[in-house]
Formats: sequence, structure tokens, C-alpha cells
Amino acid sequence: MSPLTRDEAQQRAGFLDVHEYVIDLDVTGGEESFGSTSTVWFAARSGGRTFLDVRPVVLRRVVLDGVELDAGLLSEGRFPLELGAGEHELRVEAEMPYSRTGEGMHRFTDPADGLTYLYSQCFLDDAPRVFGCFDQPDLKATFAVSVSAPAEWTVLGNGVAERVGEGRWVCAVTPRISTYLVAVVAGPYHSVRAEHAGLPFGLHVRASLAEFLERDAEELLEVTRRCFDRYHEIFEEPYPFDSYDQAFVPEFNAGAMENPGLVTFRDEKIFRAAATETEVQDRAVTVAHEMAHMWFGDLVTLRWWDDVWLNESFADYMGYQVLADATRYREVWTDFGAARKGWGYDADQRGSTHPVAPEPESVPDTATALLNFDGISYAKGASALRQLVAWLGEKAFLAGVNEHFARHRFGNATLADFVDSMARASADRDVHAWADAWLRTTGVDTLTPVVSEGAGGWRAEVGHVGMRPHRLAVGLYDRVAGDRARLVLRERVERDVSGDGVGFSVSGEGPRPDLLLLNDGDLSYAKVRLDEGSWEAVRTSLSGLPEGLSRAVVWNAARDMVRDGQLAPEVYLEAVRAHLPLEADESVVQAVLAFSRGAVADRFLVGRERAGALELLVGVCRALLERTEAGGEPGVRLTAVRCLLRSSSDVAELLGWRSAGSVPGGPELDAELGWLLLQRLSVLGAVGEREIAAALAEDRSASGEQGAAWCRAALPEAGAKAVAWEALFGGGDALSNRLFRATAEGFWQPEQVELLEPYAPGFFDAAVAVSERRGAEIARVTGVAAFPHAVAGDEVLRLGEELLRSREVIPALGRVLADQLDDLRRVLAVRGAG
Repeated sequence: MSPLTRDEAQQRAGFLDVHEYVIDLDVTGGEESFGSTSTVWFAARSGGRTFLDVRPVVLRRVVLDGVELDAGLLSEGRFPLELGAGEHELRVEAEMPYSRTGEGMHRFTDPADGLTYLYSQCFLDDAPRVFGCFDQPDLKATFAVSVSAPAEWTVLGNGVAERVGEGRWVCAVTPRISTYLVAVVAGPYHSVRAEHAGLPFGLHVRASLAEFLERDAEELLEVTRRCFDRYHEIFEEPYPFDSYDQAFVPEFNAGAMENPGLVTFRDEKIFRAAATETEVQDRAVTVAHEMAHMWFGDLVTLRWWDDVWLNESFADYMGYQVLADATRYREVWTDFGAARKGWGYDADQRGSTHPVAPEPESVPDTATALLNFDGISYAKGASALRQLVAWLGEKAFLAGVNEHFARHRFGNATLADFVDSMARASADRDVHAWADAWLRTTGVDTLTPVVSEGAGGWRAEVGHVGMRPHRLAVGLYDRVAGDRARLVLRERVERDVSGDGVGFSVSGEGPRPDLLLLNDGDLSYAKVRLDEGSWEAVRTSLSGLPEGLSRAVVWNAARDMVRDGQLAPEVYLEAVRAHLPLEADESVVQAVLAFSRGAVADRFLVGRERAGALELLVGVCRALLERTEAGGEPGVRLTAVRCLLRSSSDVAELLGWRSAGSVPGGPELDAELGWLLLQRLSVLGAVGEREIAAALAEDRSASGEQGAAWCRAALPEAGAKAVAWEALFGGGDALSNRLFRATAEGFWQPEQVELLEPYAPGFFDAAVAVSERRGAEIARVTGVAAFPHAVAGDEVLRLGEELLRSREVIPALGRVLADQLDDLRRVLAVRGAG
């Protein structure tokens, strides 16, 4: 299908004024397709040609102003239209395909009970997979949606859905929204309903997860209510829709989608096994993020996809800030600093980096736009906005936001529109210059201190590599007398750093602080270095820093130093051994173990060094388990158990735990831990198909199916690898998006290098072929989960570079492969530095 270009969108927006859609869907038919009839009323400003977007299995009829047109004119998802000036009515009748990849109308049959569920994902350019439309964000219209479904099903939509007959549902007409925000959820969903502020609220999940939703419902509703009330405190524009439903749907690709009045989430957010407090908090962040979109994105929508940040950066920032302001998750910014921010730093150091707000010309079509939903548009953009609030002040920031909403409600807006609103709300600040420096540039600034001592005092000269202004804090810490493992804050000083690449200085009387921590409090976005004296203090006293957010800043500094080849991975792991067993903040424990296990052990280290790293991490996890034996820190304990299960090579001990059904001292092996343990035993060759099949027989859930697929692909047997490779790339394409990911993740294991090396040369051709057959989502998963990291070295790098030089690949695959090769170059550089 041809992607929509920016030029085409501008021409069509100038030509058409779209008023109203009436959409009727019939999902009572077969398993492969559903009926879709859409009628659109619109006006052409002059006579001329344009096109409608529709991607059917069969296009049955197209009727323009009562005249039937030749359905055979459809080509590459576009139906040509010749229009006279004035009002028009267009009716499109089609049979549309169900999706197995989470794009368009996804169909899922639950292996737990055989029940079938549907949900639409119209995001970016997938609305034409559901209904015929003029699919671009700046052709907003009202939508009246009706659905014919099996009698026992529930149907949800953007507006309140009412049953009007046997299996017949009609949704209330929406305000003006964009086509990519239209949503339908249908199936025998289990619902928990409530009312708040005069509006119906609902939580919905498939029947096999009903008990877990019932357990979590009050927590979810409480977070939803508190966020809803907080947004009404800070936004002058009231919530713009007639209801607020949150549906947790199967095999969802993203974390969630901000459909007005009907947010869809991946249903893994309804935990069927034990979850850490950090994971529950992360779910709450997602709730707050998606609710922010009701204003940022739904009420006021980007005009074209170059302004993705106007949606995602704002929702990311507001999600964390509102959660911190209005709920029990007061320290949520620590998790942002410890875990999420690295996503932005990593993306910003690859060749594919782009400005938070790229120039419109650099996003020429929808295929390119999809690539910008990344760590820059989310984590870096949120960091930039947090810095803007620190520089501008929250009062001025919110005044600008509210003016932006008032000026563009139910319309579209651009970066220039937003900056103008901010500038009017803060006349004493040059917001335009700030936006140019922060939103139109790429890369990560680096701040490096050099500390010297003289007669009666000390001085730190901080070098600034980069051209952004920063408002940040510098923490000055001293070891506690008589307890060198603890640090106490001497002073926290604030500095404005100029945007001309010039550094700044900090000085004081008496001895130098033991630790000088740049960007303490994590208000800005920059890599910070530690001088030699500060690093020595960190090595002995990191766990003794009094605030979790400060410790997160230090751990991120160390992480960056490893990735940049300035700190040996083994030295980083020694810091992990020394301080993580004493770490009190669960989110920090989770983030540090994730980087240590995933990046350090599995990427930066190989052979005996990797084995040593795993042994060290097992020791750290055992120390955490010993610390938490008395209870009181279940999240830390669960995090340690998970990492231990992923890292241990003690087959006898693992088999003993599996037989006992628990880890000594707890927790019991619930469904998630049971599969995690079986996965590790599969990698080590200690179990086989018999044990996997038995585990699946006990857990006939979607998660069980995915766990079994992972285990089967991970077995160190030639036959198992051949079967998994065929399932991924052989052309049958029977795997859904989630089973494809599970199989790909299980396939490549660093313990199985000799067995896997023969597959590496064929990966790139196989990736191109499956991406061309199955589209952007499978392309993305292929490039991430199926990339041969376990055997990646100079030859894999050469093959990848040759592919991208010599062949044209779909953008979704090209981008992710380019990123993986960038990361591989970094890995090889770190290995070489050792």
C-alpha cells in the first residue's frame, strides 16, 4: 500500500472539508473478515480529483451522490474520486480483513476458553483497514458508529454504546475527532463499571482474566479518578467526551492507545501473577499518560506527523507529573530517571536520531512518521518539557497550555501554535529560542566536572559539550564522619547553563565535597560525568546517598560511562555487587538489574567474562533475597527472584525449586515465575518437549502459549531450532504478533553460540522477506526480537551494512536494523576497549 505523503495530505486538506461519518460494522460473519459500511458527508471547495483510503478484502460498492462507481478502480488502498465543488455524500461497502498483527481490526481467540475478542487499532494509517475514510489527522469529523455482533457480546466505542436490539449496538455521536482515533471493542468482555464526575467509567477485560481485573479494579479506578480530578484542576477545558472506558485487550502492540473515551491497553497490564510495586506504578503512569491525551492529541490534534511530540512528549510528562501530584506514587520521577530516560538517551545517540520536533520536510509520509514514535518523542520530549517547566515555572507553563487548548479545541495545531501560546503566557522568557535549542536539535549534551582544591577552598569547572541551555541543580555531598558508607547533603546549588557550549563553575570554602553530582534531582536532559574523587566516593558510598532520585542519576551516569567505553563493564558490575544489595528503592533495583543482565552480561561481555557476570548477578540476587527474608519488600524480592531465574546455571537447584513449587523463603512459583524457570531450564537443555507440553497443559492461557513457544525455540537442539526458524520465516505466517515475538526471543541464546552461528548469515534476507509479507509491526518485532544478538560480531555487522547499502527495505525494518547495527558498533567498541 502506498503511504500517504505530507504533500498529498496538504492538498487534500485544502480541497476537502469533512463533516460527518456514519459507520456500520458487522462482525457476525466468518473468522477472516467482517462487513464495513461507511458513509461520509463532506464538501469540496472546488472541482477536482482526490482519493478515499480503504484496504478491503473485497470492495463491494462505492456510491457517490447516488451514482455507483466502478469498484475496480481501487488501487494500492486508494479509490480515486472526481468531484465537483460543493457538498457530497459517499457510501463505501466492503468486506474488511481481520488482523493477527494488532493493526486494523484484531481478532483473538482465547485458548483458555475458546472465546473470541475484537478490538480496532486505527493508529496512524490503519483506519482504512476498518472503514473507508479520508485518513489524515487534519480532516476531523464527527463519527456515528453502529455494530452488529453476536448476541452475548459487549460492544464499546468512542461514545456511550447502547444495545438497541439482539446483538445490535449504537454508539453516541462523537465530537470532531481524527480518523486514527476511532475505536471499537467487541466480545464477551467482563466489565467493572462506575461513575465519577457525572460520567460513566468502565474497565473491561476478557473473561479469562476477570478475577484479576476484579482484584485490581479499585486500584485502577482510584488512579483514574485522582488523575481525572487533577487534570480538571490544572486544565481550564473540561474533559471533552461523554464517557471514559479503559479496555485491556489481547495481543496489543503498544502499551496503550488514546482513543477518545475508549482507551485500549495491552492486557498484560492486568497482572495474572505477582507484580512489583514499580510495575503497578508503571501501569498507573500509563493510565495518567493516556488520560492526558484526551486533551493533548484528542481535543487538540497534530496537523501532520512531524508534531508527534505535541501528543507523546506532553502525555509522557503529564503522566508522571500528575501521578506524582495526585496519587500515592509521589516518587514516580525516580522510576522515570532510573528506567525510562535511558530509552531517550540511547535513541538520541544513534544515527537515526531526530529532533523532538523535526522539520515537516523530514517526515514526508506516514511510513516515515511511524519511525518517530520512539524514545526521543516520548522520553527525551518529556525530559525537555520537565526542563521547560523548571526554566519557565509551572504557572506560566500551564497558562500557555490552557491558551493552546482554548485556541485550537477540536481542531489541529503545530509546534509554532504551541510556542506562540507559551510565549504569550511568559513574556519575560524567550520561548522561541528555547524551542529552537531544545526541540529542533539532536543529540545529548554532556557535562563534565574538573575539581581542584586550593588554599582554603575548592572549585569545580564544568565543561559543557552541546548547545542547549540548562537549568539544573548540583548536589554537594560529604561522607558521614565515622560511617564512610553514608553520604549527607552539604548543599544543593542551582545553576543556569548557557546555550553557547560554555560551561560553568561551582566553588566553596573548606574541603571539596566528596561527591559533586551534576543534575541532582534530574531536572534536565544531559549525560553527566563524575570526576575521579566523586567516582571514588560513589564506589564506597553510592547506596548511602539519601534520595532515590539522586542514586538514579548516579547509576545512569555509570550506565552512560559503560556504553561510552569510559568505564569497564566489570567495574560497573563491581559497583552493582557492592551497592545493589543495599538499595532501598525498588525501581532502582529493577532498572540496574535489567541493564546488568540485558546489556552488560548479554551484549558487552562474552565467553568466560559473561559467565562471570552471571555468577556475580546470581550472588547479588541471593544477597537481596537474604535481605528480604523477613518480608516488607516483596517487590525487591520478586525482582531478585526473576533475575536469579534468568541468570542461574545451577540446574539441580532450579529443578529442585520447580519440584517444590517455590523459591526457598518464597515466593511460590506462580504462572509467570513457573514459565520463567522453565525458560531457563530450556536454554540449559535440562528439560524438553515433554516438560513444556505438560506445563502448557496446566496453563492453557495466551501467556501459557507464549511461554511454551519461547521454551520450544530456546531448546539447544538442532531440530527445535529448525522448527522455530520455519515458523518465523518459512512463509506460513501463522504466528500472531505475540507468538512471533515469543518465538523470536527464545531462539537466540548466548549459551548456544555454536548451534546458532549457521543461522546468522540468513537472518537479513529472511527479515526482508517476512517484513514485505507481513508489514510494519512484524518488521519491527523481527528487527528487535529476532536480531542475532547472541552471535553478533564483525560478520553480522558487515552483512547488515551490506543489506542496507544494497537493497531497499520497508522503512519500519530499515530503521530498526540501522538502530541495531548502531548498537552493535557500540558493543564491539566496548568489547575492544576491554
